[in-house]
Amino acid sequence: MSVSISINNVVKKYGDMTVIPSLNVDIREGEFFTLLGPSGCGKTTLLRMIAGFASIEGGEIAFDKKMINNIPAHKRNIGMVFQNYAIFPHLTVRQNVEYGLKIRKIRKSEREKRVNEILEVVKIAEYHDRLPENLSGGQQQRVALARAVVIHPHVLLMDEPLSNLDAKLRVEMRSAIREIQEKVGITTVYVTHDQEEALAISDRIAVMKGGVIQQIGKPEGIYTRPNNMFISTFIGRSNFFAGRITPKETGGYILRLVGGYTLKIDNLKEGLPAMDVLVCARPEEFIPLAEGSDAVKFSGDLKLSEFTEGIRFTVKNKVFLGTHMIYELVMVGADSSVGVIQWSHDAGQAQKIYAPGDVVVLKLNVSKINIFTRDGEINLFKGAQ
Repeated sequence: MSVSISINNVVKKYGDMTVIPSLNVDIREGEFFTLLGPSGCGKTTLLRMIAGFASIEGGEIAFDKKMINNIPAHKRNIGMVFQNYAIFPHLTVRQNVEYGLKIRKIRKSEREKRVNEILEVVKIAEYHDRLPENLSGGQQQRVALARAVVIHPHVLLMDEPLSNLDAKLRVEMRSAIREIQEKVGITTVYVTHDQEEALAISDRIAVMKGGVIQQIGKPEGIYTRPNNMFISTFIGRSNFFAGRITPKETGGYILRLVGGYTLKIDNLKEGLPAMDVLVCARPEEFIPLAEGSDAVKFSGDLKLSEFTEGIRFTVKNKVFLGTHMIYELVMVGADSSVGVIQWSHDAGQAQKIYAPGDVVVLKLNVSKINIFTRDGEINLFKGAQ
């Protein structure tokens, strides 16, 4: 039976150093919840506190509203999957999977039934009599997952479980983990620093920085409406422009970017004053206005401040990634502080593959971009947390 997890004002200290100052989060029963962040942000520390492997210096952790702070790790009924698998090399697949059941003194008939069921679920039944040395990395990870789930834990904790696998196998295994989690319906807390992995498998994600949760939400919401500049840069690619918003008398705002490019913005929070802002546009949020020879008419003597339909860029470099091209672009007429931006263009739909030196005219997709306060700490769009 799965449980909900409540983490209330939890504090973690190592001597005089506080690594988690005061953290609050509620994880729903049966949810696949991911802790995402860079190395040293506190995500693994929090996972170890839930598991009972690390002490709690303040606050409380509860399973189904029952505090577990003082319950030892071996009595919390938790399944763990580590990045190094931690399976026994001298035991077969079946023996590894049933080990936890033996420790719990489950009768033999029940053990066999559970092991057979979980081996089918994780798709390694045909390897039941093999030793780990005769398995691939992905197969060994499936053994570790089966061993963690077969004991019917209340919570499954996974700490960077795919970090030792190659790129192709990571993609295969993350799909397998998600499928298995949905089948067994167990509350899962998953730790990773891989943004793509978190987006692909999570019901909800908590993005952490310096022991503090920056945002909690569904993958789509965190990607499209990040709370701040840190989240925007950590999850996916982002381009930033300096700009200024001015409220209109009729409602909404005018956004002016460097070089005089202006946009009407109607979905910012109400009551904002005129202010300097930071505009975030992901590579795929630029729309080409003119391609090929049509771009030439924008590359002459026309000043950028006189052109408001699109922004002119010069191609600096390009990278072919199969389904799309990533271009490095430099804004025409802007000073060097703007820097180089990235534009993602669908290779299958493109009328032309651009070469360094070519000019392309792009506009921003107003419904997709994000606008932050100049310090990057607050998202000014309606609906942002």
